[in-house]
Amino acid sequence: MTIASHFIGGKAVESSTGDTDDVIDPSNGEVIQQVTLATPTDVDAAVAAASYAFPEWSCATPGARSDAIASFARILDSRAAEFAEVESRQAGKPIRLATEFDVPGTVDNVGFFSGAARNLEGRAAGEYSADHTSVVRREAIGVVGSIAPWNYPLQMAGWKILPAIAAGNTIVLKPAEMTPLTSVMFAEAAHEAGIPAGVINVVTGRGSVAGNHLIAHPDVSMVSFTGSTPVGQKVMKTASETVKRVHLELGGKAPFVVFDDADLEAAIQGAVAGSLINSGQDCTAATRAYVQRPLYDAFVQGVADVMAGVRLGPTADPTTDQGPLISWKQQESVAGYVERARNYGAKIVTGGQIPGGELAKGSYYEPTLVIDAAQDSEIVQEELFGPVLVVLPFDDDDEGLRLANDTPFGLAASVWTRDVFRSLRATSEIRSGCVWVNDHIPIISEMPHGGYKQSGFGKDMSQYSFDEYTNVKHVMYDRTAVVRKDWHRTIFGSR
Repeated sequence: MTIASHFIGGKAVESSTGDTDDVIDPSNGEVIQQVTLATPTDVDAAVAAASYAFPEWSCATPGARSDAIASFARILDSRAAEFAEVESRQAGKPIRLATEFDVPGTVDNVGFFSGAARNLEGRAAGEYSADHTSVVRREAIGVVGSIAPWNYPLQMAGWKILPAIAAGNTIVLKPAEMTPLTSVMFAEAAHEAGIPAGVINVVTGRGSVAGNHLIAHPDVSMVSFTGSTPVGQKVMKTASETVKRVHLELGGKAPFVVFDDADLEAAIQGAVAGSLINSGQDCTAATRAYVQRPLYDAFVQGVADVMAGVRLGPTADPTTDQGPLISWKQQESVAGYVERARNYGAKIVTGGQIPGGELAKGSYYEPTLVIDAAQDSEIVQEELFGPVLVVLPFDDDDEGLRLANDTPFGLAASVWTRDVFRSLRATSEIRSGCVWVNDHIPIISEMPHGGYKQSGFGKDMSQYSFDEYTNVKHVMYDRTAVVRKDWHRTIFGSR
């Protein structure tokens, strides 16, 4: 079996100790590949490579960076089937999801940032003082240390790497230890496309060792982390010791608010799709459906009927709708939430079981619909990261919007209504970084993604992401050539 190595300074590099770990296919428990585990020494080497590459890459013209990233998009597109297969196996994704969502979304993201790299400009140039001309510059920050999660390994590698390098930074990425393979492939393809050695580096290993050392490294100028809120809090604390720029995309508990004038069938279909995508392992997944009472019973029955038809199966089968959870540990966690909810009086309408038969070889969990849970219960308030939708009723618009905001999270939400005034009010009052109207989940490269409250801060994708990955510098030129400036009076008086 081959061993997946780090990618440092434009080449594959084995661990300094030779330690490895297994990458497991969660659909059947098979070992896909072994991966080398980074030590602090390996992280130091990756940061040194990124530091060495930074001066040249940051001074390259926007056009040169754009051309290299555009070439990268073409190579990635030509290898789409290969990336989809590896992504499907390591993350337990149905091949249809990897082929139609993860890979093309990443290719599009690369294409977007090849264009965005040529539009990195300051906001103002002119005379804002009678005696001076001012210029605003956007400049690269330096070496970025990024940590990506396991739920969308390829897409998250793109979200972390692309805005950073398009803005002129260099990067060291640590993917999740369970799903590192496509991140390494991504860096290799970028180097093949002509992005210079050291601009993109990937170290594979555990967060407790490689991740912590990367975050604390004195030569890393910025940290970007996507993952759970508790871990994000630790990242922020560690980064504060060296006063790094911090970008956090953390947990979510997205509300799905259905008003009594909504298209019921559309809301039912949207709720099932939005709650089960990627087996519910999505921080923007629909997890809390609030349905106005006139539609509540019909909505619950409709969702149960559609969920019952969702096909769990092998990830390589193009007819599979839902794959496994990422691990047996995650399966146990999701099952625990559902069982505790049941014990506290909630009703499981459908699902709520670990399937048997052939699926017992993997970490599968049935699509699950829960009702009669209390608003303050853990299944309503905490992020499960599984194929579980909780449905609660509400009476009037005020109550529905209050309940939607009643968690510590604020990453995404959706509202379902035919009334434009209702939608305007709801999208204004719901405190989250994204609010969909009559849909739930779609993302596009041109639009920003990021949260409110304990879902973090900062934006991925879009032109807005450059706000995270650049420093804004004000340059001011004297226009007068006068030796004694008028403001010198404040120091010298009439002398």
